[in-house]
Amino acid sequence: MNRPETGHSKVAYQVMWNRLISVVEEQAQALVRTAFSTSVREAGDLSAGVYNAAGDMLAQAVTGTPGHVNAMADAVGHFIRRIGRDNMRESDVYLTNDPWEGTGHKHDITVVTPSFYAGQLIGFFACTAHVTDIGGRGFGADANDVHEEGLYIPIMKFANRGEVDQTLIALIRGNVREPDQLVGDIYALANCNDIGHRRLIDMVQEFDLPDLTGISDFILTNSRKATLERINALAPGTASGHLRIDGYDKPIDLHVTLTIEKDRIVSDWGGTSGLDKKGINVPLVYTKAYACYALKCAIAPEIPNNAASLAPFEISAPENSIVNAKFPAPVALRHVIGHMVPDTVYNALDKLLPGVVPAEGAGCLCNFQLSLRPRMDAPAPPDATRAEVLTFNSGGSGARPALDGMSATAFPSGVMTMPVEATEQVGPVIIWRKELRPDSGGAGQYRGGLGQYMDVGAREGHEFDISLMLDRVDHPALGRRDGLAGGATTIQRNDGTPIPGKGKHFISHGEVVQMAFPGGAGYGNPQARDADMVKRDLALGYITPEHAAQHYNLSADDIAEALARAKLGDTL
Repeated sequence: MNRPETGHSKVAYQVMWNRLISVVEEQAQALVRTAFSTSVREAGDLSAGVYNAAGDMLAQAVTGTPGHVNAMADAVGHFIRRIGRDNMRESDVYLTNDPWEGTGHKHDITVVTPSFYAGQLIGFFACTAHVTDIGGRGFGADANDVHEEGLYIPIMKFANRGEVDQTLIALIRGNVREPDQLVGDIYALANCNDIGHRRLIDMVQEFDLPDLTGISDFILTNSRKATLERINALAPGTASGHLRIDGYDKPIDLHVTLTIEKDRIVSDWGGTSGLDKKGINVPLVYTKAYACYALKCAIAPEIPNNAASLAPFEISAPENSIVNAKFPAPVALRHVIGHMVPDTVYNALDKLLPGVVPAEGAGCLCNFQLSLRPRMDAPAPPDATRAEVLTFNSGGSGARPALDGMSATAFPSGVMTMPVEATEQVGPVIIWRKELRPDSGGAGQYRGGLGQYMDVGAREGHEFDISLMLDRVDHPALGRRDGLAGGATTIQRNDGTPIPGKGKHFISHGEVVQMAFPGGAGYGNPQARDADMVKRDLALGYITPEHAAQHYNLSADDIAEALARAKLGDTL
């Protein structure tokens, strides 16, 4: 029997709202501390959130990626439908890696836990983490359909009333390359939800709440009102955006028509390229996640992310376009295309809201996975081993209307670059070089962020396959308002032989893969850049003397002065 809720003031509800945000952040940090995969521990490729009993997201953790959390906003509804409310019990834990009912590909495990109080279902906690391996062909674009991309886990119970399904565990362990790591990650996901649940119950008891109805109404009503106020303050209008990127073996064209209307903004992806035969297709849920994120960043960045603040951003795309892939399309690298969605949106939004959005950036993460093993062309040392090593890296972000772009920084994904030490600790890999890439930031009144150089090999006695997930090889980031393009991606073997940006490639014993990650584009005419900023870039090594002379017309005397001051440690 429900107790009537004690009346609470707006101030009390605001305190509870802030408390919920801290609860889900603690939930996320628990996952970071306990996860087995370095992509979670070091890069923060995860999400965490709390939902009301209807499955509406109330709050998300600050730690995490928009692709996960905005896609996960829809996922809980699928869990409710599949499991059934009548089949939900205290201490249950549910999970899936369904690309269309989770977060877009099989390498993400989403775990949902119902939250009960006084015998009543009051809400849910959900979290997602990217796992290093899920079986199949491995993490790459080479699959021809989703069945080749690894083990499929439908929405189901991982634990029933606290009892873990050991048959499920055995099936998972028998189908993946890193069973201890994957099973450990699943337990970490379940544990972080449990921590969120316990903190929620503490809050419910502290504020004498029978359930989350009151605080849920407060959050969703105020978030929707605030978001609509921002949208309705904009001038109505329609504009189109276009972005051409590498694709797998042919270019991909992304097209969006953006319309600002009363109480909503509509993004229509008609005209976008059709499905690709390889695994770079994107389920609509992931396209929606990044389209909404781009619009919220530009229009309502201070309003917390939840079901109501996302609702006015409506996304549509033709079925079986590359941004609305249907089963059984291969989708393992859906992030390569999905991370380009914001730049496409901004190419349209810049025509409606000039001076607000940045220039194009690297877009997709500069990821690769190594499948290392003892060398097969000659006897390997006795301590040679097998390992799967996934690394997350970033190019440069685009310059902003009044600031330079950020170097080696992931936008829009927001994940962190993984430290060399963490990467080398989990397998027999050697990172021979990792440093910023001078001249890769596009010139402009505001300079694009720099990409990176990264040289990768294996320890003595090993060979490996490298699965590359890179773009911007043939289509670098383009500048805005007369800004210049950023540096393009390059990949080659140490003998100079080029390597394509996507796909699995064999690297023999002793070989090194040399990569140059892309830079962000510039914003505004380079001739308008402050001369002292050019000298500072030169002194810091962000640009070379040749770049300074060519793009900024810096004189030989000014170049010599900047270099001399740099030797003295004075970077202006």
